[in-house]
Formats: sequence, structure tokens, C-alpha cells
Amino acid sequence: MAPFRKSQKSTPEQALRQLQYFCGYRERCHEEVREKLRSLGIWRADQEQLVAKLIEGDYLNEERYARVYAGSKFRVNRWGRNKIRYALKQNKVSDYCIRKGLAEIDEEEYDRVIEKLVKSKMEQLTGLLALRKEKTMSYLIGRGFEAERIKPFLRE
Repeated sequence: MAPFRKSQKSTPEQALRQLQYFCGYRERCHEEVREKLRSLGIWRADQEQLVAKLIEGDYLNEERYARVYAGSKFRVNRWGRNKIRYALKQNKVSDYCIRKGLAEIDEEEYDRVIEKLVKSKMEQLTGLLALRKEKTMSYLIGRGFEAERIKPFLRE
């Protein structure tokens, strides 16, 4: 078996082509692109120029990323706003873009998901009603839903 060799440093032109492909098949945030640039061995000065070129070419759009991310994490993973907000902050997405992304979540659909998750969790649990409600509340808070939004569904 050949020894592991660190890949050669890419030129900015090669990196741009790789990043266009990288951003073309899935929405990316700026931090993911910078991480990829670091892995390609691109100098910091060249990194900002390449990010700017990707933005100009509409390969990279953080607001679009936040909208897609928030919408898919809510619809597919059933995450609440708090968990989505936290994940976007971890990716160093701006507060403005986070607000735009969270605005993609329909209020009625959000409440329907909470209601469905509450019913499902309450049916799974056994024991005293108060304990089941407490565990259900903890479960939904862990999924990123706001306590104020959960409480009305626990009263029903």
C-alpha cells in the first residue's frame, strides 16, 4: 500500500472550477466554501477573490442557502426554528439571512407539525399524564421548537 500523500496545492483557476462544481450540485454557505478552499491549499488572499467570483457568478448566495436549508430541515427533519437558527449560526450565516430563511416556514404548517409531534410522542409514552407532558415538552424543545408554541398543544 502506497503511503498517504497530501494532495498538491491547487491553483486559483483549478480551485474556481472545482468550487463551481462544488456549489453547483448543492447550495453552500460561505463557510463551507472557505473550508473547501483551505482543503485545496488556497492562500487567504486568493480565497476572498474566489468567493467573490462565485458570488458574481451566482454559484454562491447565502440568502438562498438559508432559505433552502431552513425549508428542508423543517420539512424533512421536522426541526423547529431554534435548532435551525443554531445550525445556521454554526455555519456562520448572517442574522439577516437567517431571518430570511426562517421566514420560509409557514406558520400554519409549523403548528400542524408541532401538533402531530405532540400527539405522536404522547401516544408513545406511558405513565402519569403530567410526566408524559413533561417528556413531550423536553422532546420538542430538543427538536428546536419554542416552549410557548408547544404549550397550547399540550393542554388539549
